[in-house]
Amino acid sequence: MRKKVLLGMSGGVDSSVSAILLQQQGYEVIGCTIELWEKNGENKSIDDAKKVCEKLNITHYVLNYKKEFKCNVIDNFINEYKNARTPNPCVECNKNIKFGILLQKAKELECEYVATGHYARIEYSEEYNRYVLKKCEEEKKDQTYFLYSIPKEELKHILFPLQNYSSKQDTRKIARENGLQVSEKKDSQEICFIPDNDYKKFLKENINQKIEEGNIVLKTGEILGKHQGLINYTIGQRKGLGISYKEPLYVVGLNKEKNEVIVGTEKNLYSKKLYATNINWLVFDSLNSQIECYAKVRYRAKEAKAMIIKENEKIKVEFEEPQRAITPGQSVVFYDKNGIVLGGGIIK
Repeated sequence: MRKKVLLGMSGGVDSSVSAILLQQQGYEVIGCTIELWEKNGENKSIDDAKKVCEKLNITHYVLNYKKEFKCNVIDNFINEYKNARTPNPCVECNKNIKFGILLQKAKELECEYVATGHYARIEYSEEYNRYVLKKCEEEKKDQTYFLYSIPKEELKHILFPLQNYSSKQDTRKIARENGLQVSEKKDSQEICFIPDNDYKKFLKENINQKIEEGNIVLKTGEILGKHQGLINYTIGQRKGLGISYKEPLYVVGLNKEKNEVIVGTEKNLYSKKLYATNINWLVFDSLNSQIECYAKVRYRAKEAKAMIIKENEKIKVEFEEPQRAITPGQSVVFYDKNGIVLGGGIIK
C-alpha cells in the first residue's frame, strides 16, 4: 500500500511541482489549500490549486481557517507594531497555521506525512539521534529561517520535495513538462495578506488606535525633529526620516513609553548581544547551560558565530562579531556547523 501524504497547496509553482515529485516517488498525494484571508487573489490561488489536482488526478480539500489566521497571524502582526516591534508573520503562520492545521488534518485523513513546497531539508541525524531540519544547499533559496518553530517531534512526519532543487527555473521547467498552467505564475509577495506590500497603509487602516507624532532624538537625547508615528519606522531605516544632520543617521531604537524614534550613526546599529524568548529547540529538549553555534538575526543575514547562554525563561546570545540592526520582534535562528537548525526564538 502506498504511503499517504497531505500536501499544502498554495496554487503556486513550488507546491504544484511538489505534487508531481511526490507522485514520482510513489506516494498517494492529497492536496489541501487553506483559506486564510478575505482579499482579491485568494480565490484565484484556490482555483489554480484545484486545476493542478485535477490534472494530476489527486483529491483536493479546501479548509477555511480565516478566523484562526486573523487571530494568530494578522492580529499578532498589528499588535507587535503597536508595541514598537517588527514581527515576522511567516514564522507565525508556519507555526500556527500551515503546519499546525496541516498536521491535524493529516491525522484525520490517516496520512503519514505532511508536505509543503518550502526549500529546506529534513533528514535523520546520527549525531542528534533524531530527525532534523537542515539548510538546503542553495543559500539564496533556503527557507529554514521561517521553519524553526515546527515542533521537533513532527519533523519525522514532514516532507520537503524541493529539498534537492535550488533554482526556480528547474521547478518551472518541471511544471511546463507536465503541462501545468501555473508554470509561469509569478512568485507570491512577501506578506500574503498585504497584496500591495504597503504595510504602513495596512497598519493605518487596521491598527484601531490613534497614531501619534513624537520626537526623533539622537542617542544623546538631542531632539532633531518629529516622527509620523512609531509604526512607520523600523531598526536600520535611513530613508524617510525627514531630518538633517552632519552625517547619515539611522533608526537605532523605538521607545514606546516616550513615543520616540531614536537615531544614531551607522556604528550605533551594531551590537554583539541580544536576548530572545519563545524558544523552540529542534535537536534537544532544553538548553542546560550554553553552547556555541551560528546565529542568524534576519532572513537575508549571514549566520555569525555566537554563544547561546541560558538565563531563566529567556536566552542571551553573544556574537563573536557585532551584528547590524538587531530588531526586536524578528526571529533569531541557530545553526550548527553543518547547517542543522538547533532552534530559534523571538528577539526581545
